[in-house]
Amino acid sequence: MIAHRVGVAALRRGAAKPGNVFFNQTLPKLALTAGISTTSPRLASSTQVSQEEGQKILANQRLNRPVSPHLGIYKIEQTWFGTSAWTRITGTVLSGSLYVYMSAYLAAPMLGWHLESASLVAAVSSLPIAIKGGLKFALGFPFAYHFLAGLRHLAYDLGKGFAKATILKSDKILWASSIVGGLVLAFLV
Repeated sequence: MIAHRVGVAALRRGAAKPGNVFFNQTLPKLALTAGISTTSPRLASSTQVSQEEGQKILANQRLNRPVSPHLGIYKIEQTWFGTSAWTRITGTVLSGSLYVYMSAYLAAPMLGWHLESASLVAAVSSLPIAIKGGLKFALGFPFAYHFLAGLRHLAYDLGKGFAKATILKSDKILWASSIVGGLVLAFLV
């Protein structure tokens, strides 16, 4: 309602300016200023109720609202373990591991830990190749999945790929390319 009044006031000021070509040629000043109301009609009536009565009215209104269907009516593969959920999971894993490492890195001097680059390189180089690859894959796969799923969502933002067959095909491509990307990051980088 305030925006309505501000808009009407701006229109009236524009119409009242002497040198305004638009308003002088297009709209008659009297029709513009006289025909626009600054108040909006209130069609609903209200009554004064106590707080207890208001709570009862609200509770009754809530009883009449529809109930959402239970999750059991949905297909599990499309809702619980869909790409949207896995995008969130991989993002949480990546950001969570970054926060844990950075917090430990900040606390390391006070606790006497050695988390500088040279000590980390020495510690990782002493691990067997399978464990090194597993650790790198544990970080590489979520990164690859999250990155590629983000590209897929950018395609969704452009309005492409919403057909059921396209979604299923892109799911398979996303998983396969994420596994390959995780392996590349683990063993070739």
